[in-house]
Amino acid sequence: MTYRKRFGLFAVIDSIIIIAAFSASFIIVDVQGILFNNVFWVSASIILISYQMSTIFFRMNRKAWEYASIGELKNIVKTLTAAIVLNGAIQLIIFSYVQYRVLFVTWVLMILGIGGARFYWRFKKDKEFKQIKDKKKTMIVGAGSAGMMLARQLLQNRECDLKPVVFVDDDPHKKGLDILSLPVTGGTSSIPVIARLYNIERIVITIPSLEREKLQQIYMSCLKTNIKTQVLPMIEDLVTGKLSVSQLQDVSPEDLLGREQVKLNDEDIQGGIAGKVILVTGAGGSIGSELCRQIIKYKPATLILVGHGENSIYHISMELHKEKVETELITVIADIQDRDRMHEVVIKHRPNQIYHAAAHKHVPLMEDNPHEAVKNNTLGSLNVAEAADAANVETFVMVSTDKAVNPTSVMGASKRLAEMLIYHMNQRSSTIFTVVRFGNVLGSNGSVIPLFKKQIEEGGPVTVTHPEMIRYFMTIPEASRLVLQAGALARGGETFVLDMGNPVKIVDLAKNLIHLSGYTEDEIPIRFTGMRAGEKLYEELLNSEEVHEEQVFPKIYLGKAIALPLVEIEHLLQQFNNQENNELRDIMLNLTNRKIISNERMPIA
Repeated sequence: MTYRKRFGLFAVIDSIIIIAAFSASFIIVDVQGILFNNVFWVSASIILISYQMSTIFFRMNRKAWEYASIGELKNIVKTLTAAIVLNGAIQLIIFSYVQYRVLFVTWVLMILGIGGARFYWRFKKDKEFKQIKDKKKTMIVGAGSAGMMLARQLLQNRECDLKPVVFVDDDPHKKGLDILSLPVTGGTSSIPVIARLYNIERIVITIPSLEREKLQQIYMSCLKTNIKTQVLPMIEDLVTGKLSVSQLQDVSPEDLLGREQVKLNDEDIQGGIAGKVILVTGAGGSIGSELCRQIIKYKPATLILVGHGENSIYHISMELHKEKVETELITVIADIQDRDRMHEVVIKHRPNQIYHAAAHKHVPLMEDNPHEAVKNNTLGSLNVAEAADAANVETFVMVSTDKAVNPTSVMGASKRLAEMLIYHMNQRSSTIFTVVRFGNVLGSNGSVIPLFKKQIEEGGPVTVTHPEMIRYFMTIPEASRLVLQAGALARGGETFVLDMGNPVKIVDLAKNLIHLSGYTEDEIPIRFTGMRAGEKLYEELLNSEEVHEEQVFPKIYLGKAIALPLVEIEHLLQQFNNQENNELRDIMLNLTNRKIISNERMPIA
């Protein structure tokens, strides 16, 4: 209904109520001889005019009465009080007296009549909601402002399939209260019991301000219910209009980790990036693209996005252009295996910093294609590093992996060889070369999380290689930020290791995702498929010879750089094309698991 129609409708209804209230007040007060004579109609006209003037002043007919609450009731009382006072003043001027008792009774009756009419609009909407069937009984965790905002919208939204029935909150002062006619029944530790008591079919968490560790505890309580659990969007997204209150989000894998976001030394990072020329290889990949998103916040003069896949580079370029920053964005389609092309790109643009994130990362695929692992991960890294040396780049940061520690896979061995080459490059170059090593990142290409989600959507089974498989996990944004921080800390030759937190059993992660999706393991079974070639049951971030226990920055450790004699690595790189797959794999693993430490300063051929 348009504003004009609403205004007209309420004006007619209010006028009828006012005349009825005014007439009733004469009868109640027992005023004789005045009812319906000229004085009555003049007084009635005065009160009608006074009311309409007050209504306009207090904007009462602009209220959305289907959302009426205590605030709207206060507005009604203010409007009617102002109308009665104004009427009394006009009566005094015209008639030289004021009908105090009549006006008081009229005021009371108008509050009852007009207030009742307005709130009937709200009750009508609520009744319509209650008549809608097939809505899921919903528990709202958090009876604060965010929880109330969600409950109110769900109660008023006929299209939404959720029906709030109960609040859960740890505040003892709220327990036993009714908020929006919904009971606050207990704390978060009682979620499983309350869910059974109220036959809950959906849980929504609305406490965005809590620390991640506390949120994880709540998630764990929700997991025990096997009920689909969702979260309220971030307040920032609600305020900016990106999302509405009813657009609930599934619990993300990041929420299950219980990790607090890392705080960076922005001044150091800003000093190395602001106004500089930065080059990122593998810029279209999971880590590379996030590095670009993080780097651009520090306002480099130029950001060069290098990648082999045109589609991925196109997508990240278009995304960054939408940020409308002053940074010049340059896209380069190039293969790091092409030594001449790498030299051409780096010497042409002469970046101040290079973040080398391009790599083949899929373990089983590299087991079947070891030559490609060497060409891309090892020789490709050497190509970019030599180009950086030739162009006098200030800092070169290579993104590595925990699979390079005591490698059991071709992928891990190829990255280990790349680390060793970077160490040797640092010994002979004026460029600062450093390595940053971390474990699995959530949501990356090839990560188990997207696979598990897809398998759950398809009805299962969820496939896990081994019941004891353990991995470290970190979010892509957190990993990328720590890579930038390590780059700011680099002095040359270091192996920075990111604190990955506590290891997570893959089967537990699978179970959590199944439960939070609203299923049980009977509905979505887990099937163990056996370990794949090159996989470990658990990963390491440092071997025994590399460990420095102290942190150089929160969540960043410094490992001891170790390397084989360069001649042995060179021999492998010169001969690998002549090896069969299995032979090359054995040579790589034997070489990279050697315990020889070399500090020789030999030139890279």
